[in-house]
Amino acid sequence: MLHRSLIVVSAFVAVLVLAGGAAAALVHIRVEGKTLTIFGPTQPTIVATTPLQALQSAAQAGEFYAHVASSSFGNYVDQIGFYPASGDSGWVFKVNGVSPPVAADQLQLKDGDTVEWYWATFGPNGGPPTLTLTQTAKGCYLATGRDDSGASKVPAGLVYHVDGRTIAAPAGRICPTRPHGLVWATAPGTVRSNRLP
Repeated sequence: MLHRSLIVVSAFVAVLVLAGGAAAALVHIRVEGKTLTIFGPTQPTIVATTPLQALQSAAQAGEFYAHVASSSFGNYVDQIGFYPASGDSGWVFKVNGVSPPVAADQLQLKDGDTVEWYWATFGPNGGPPTLTLTQTAKGCYLATGRDDSGASKVPAGLVYHVDGRTIAAPAGRICPTRPHGLVWATAPGTVRSNRLP
């Protein structure tokens, strides 16, 4: 049975019809795969009216596969990249860190929204937390894990990845002391974070 978070979506044609009557927004997009970031580690901006249209625009820009299928529950995103949805695992989305209670083709995006599509395996408490990385001060970072409702906390085992080094951060914060490239975070049982310079 598909989990509630494998939210139904309409076919691409319906998105085009909706797009004709809805205002497009400039939004940030990231697609996190089962084993790696598929698109937008730094959350680039695209123009879209819905989360489904944002995914389809990202797929075109990044030249990766994204498929919408039909089921008795309605249409849904059943595959991105090489991994098809199966059992309690599949593709879901959040907008601004929250799993919306509506389908990906029904939610109207606003300028500045952040859309994240990701691979998830669901358990009794829902999907995995998604890590969000923010810059708290010049050169300092904070990573927290957000549940489906958007509530956040620092997950156990949080580590940062900085220029090939792994830095433990039990309190969720780091302030690297030397120049570095992109910074990102991971923790067991979570979806990896966005990346920041």
